[in-house]
Amino acid sequence: MTRPTSRRGGALRHAPLPTLPALFAAWLGASPCAGLAQTPPGAVSNQVVITGNPLGSDRNVQPSTVLAGEALARRRAGTLGETLDGLPGVSATGFGPQASRPVIRGLDGDRIRLLDNGGASADASNLSFDHAVAIDPLVVERIEVLRGPAALLYGGNATGGVVNAIDNRIPRSPLQSLSGRAELRLGGAAAERASAALLEVGQGGLNWHVDAAQRLSSDLRTPRFSPVKDGQAAPEATRVGNSAGQSRSAALGASWADAHGFAGLALDDHHNDYGVTVDPDVTIRLQRQRLQLAAERRSLAGPLSAWALQASQTRYQHQELEASGAVGTTFRSRGQDLRLQATQTALALPGLAAGASLAGVFGLQAERLDFSALGAEAFVPASHTRSTALYSLQTLSLPGLILNAGARIERVRVQSEGDAADAAAQRFGAAVTRDFAPASLALSLQAPLAAGFIASASVGRTQRAPAYYELFANGVHVATGAFERGNPQQAPERSQHAELGLQWQQAGAQLHLAAFATRFANFIALDASGALVPVDNGAGGPLRLPEYRYSGVPARLRGVEVEGRARLADAPWQWDVHASLDALQGRNGATGEALPRLAPLRLQAGLDAAQGAWRLGGQWRWAAGQQQVPANDIPTAGATTLDLYASWQQRLGAADAVWTLKLSNLGNALAYNASALRSARELAPAGGRALWAGLRLGF
Repeated sequence: MTRPTSRRGGALRHAPLPTLPALFAAWLGASPCAGLAQTPPGAVSNQVVITGNPLGSDRNVQPSTVLAGEALARRRAGTLGETLDGLPGVSATGFGPQASRPVIRGLDGDRIRLLDNGGASADASNLSFDHAVAIDPLVVERIEVLRGPAALLYGGNATGGVVNAIDNRIPRSPLQSLSGRAELRLGGAAAERASAALLEVGQGGLNWHVDAAQRLSSDLRTPRFSPVKDGQAAPEATRVGNSAGQSRSAALGASWADAHGFAGLALDDHHNDYGVTVDPDVTIRLQRQRLQLAAERRSLAGPLSAWALQASQTRYQHQELEASGAVGTTFRSRGQDLRLQATQTALALPGLAAGASLAGVFGLQAERLDFSALGAEAFVPASHTRSTALYSLQTLSLPGLILNAGARIERVRVQSEGDAADAAAQRFGAAVTRDFAPASLALSLQAPLAAGFIASASVGRTQRAPAYYELFANGVHVATGAFERGNPQQAPERSQHAELGLQWQQAGAQLHLAAFATRFANFIALDASGALVPVDNGAGGPLRLPEYRYSGVPARLRGVEVEGRARLADAPWQWDVHASLDALQGRNGATGEALPRLAPLRLQAGLDAAQGAWRLGGQWRWAAGQQQVPANDIPTAGATTLDLYASWQQRLGAADAVWTLKLSNLGNALAYNASALRSARELAPAGGRALWAGLRLGF
């Protein structure tokens, strides 16, 4: 790993990118740019959502969003959470501009499943808000977001939804020649300097892929605000302190592919060094290495029409560096995952109804995670998590009706190593092992109505095994400013959900509505106990911190999401309008208080225009003030922002080029993130008025 050598102008400076041979040597332990084709901004997308839709139907009952191509390029930000923030039902944890995890329908942490090409992304981002997600949006070609429970295919960790970041590091189809893409981005509120490039080549079914990317950013520039730390207001500022960062990544992949499938592997290495906004003297140095294997075979004869295999091994480490350069705490994890899935050949059922058929998938999934935290500020013991699951999803197609039913059974073992024999202080006790058997069931239907409308409904039950930190935490968590205690006797989290949906689509127009409700019989919440815990302040003096305990409480969430777009005109310019609205409410049934960090009522509207090589547009966003907060939080003021963009496509020699300008937050509005932890929210508002420019090349 590379250590920061100096800080100049608010940016971290590092040694050059490692070479690919060095990465391979270290291991013997996405494509960086979206495609250049410019789909008209208002065009209706009929893309099949791969995640959560294993049968490949273009009718997906579960609400979903796909970002790819030019739409992804314009939204791409330094973190996965910021990239997705503002999509219907999606917000972000926003622990400063360098650490932000997606929040879906008010649920975050271990209830949102983050996938890397459909496989587990092993990092420590679910443990603490200041831990960055080990996925670089700069190298992703496509992001799929499922809103709502997706536990059947991905386990109880997908109670709130799934985010799948997809690249082409393992080419899935035959490549016939040399091709490449590159992207350069400059500017923005954090003075970003980012670049990425890839090359792909194939012949005779053998394919190769190589990519590299780098991003540097300075301290985030904001409208003038008053930072608040530990309840004390600091002098006004126009920058978020200690928010600079640098990330870099590289990958090499190879595959063999033909018209009926592929088999391949890829190795990638990702580094991310960034400042922690709540502590001006702490920098995090993160590294993730991942080896992935994937294979698929289609168009088979017999009872199985296809099978797919996916496996990965991940090595993750991040170190928290003090101002002196000394390592305070080191977090390490080693993860492995395996998924084997088979698709049944569709079976005609003429005896049931004319045209009736049954299709489905069944699969096996296994995961291992070994985690350790070393240092004075480690608040969880070393732990080992093992899970194995069997699942099946079946689809019955009838005239005018599609029925889906699925089930998943799991076995999960979570083991704490407890205190080391030579530990100076006994905090975690003896080794403890807990076994869980969560099960999930779901049923949904979809039916066409008059005038092109399609109605859908779903119900289900989900269970989630507690995470290691919800069981065994016992110590000071610096990011939250609290003493956190787990409960080794914690019961599995249990929830029931129901959702109604309505879709309508015509050429150039579409409308989606969803209303949902989730009731938790046992919601594992981190709540204040009212006690104060004396701890050493590091200088030999006493310090009393509030105690927070993980405990199971009844809870409920409900909300609505509306999104649509329409074509206004086709000539001489093509004009499209799009809009969305989402609203969410959540209550802790034990206290009657609102659940923490819920996004407020949000409304967005945009207008896009296209003619020839030109694309122009703008998006207006309004977020209401969030007044519904628990007792340990404060309300968040509302905000209105406006973004404008323009892009132009041209031919440069043998390459297609797309030039883009984007002006963010035109009114320089001061906006705070209600979904962020209060300690970070009051120190890190959103960026101020800023202009960035980008160039994408492809050949």
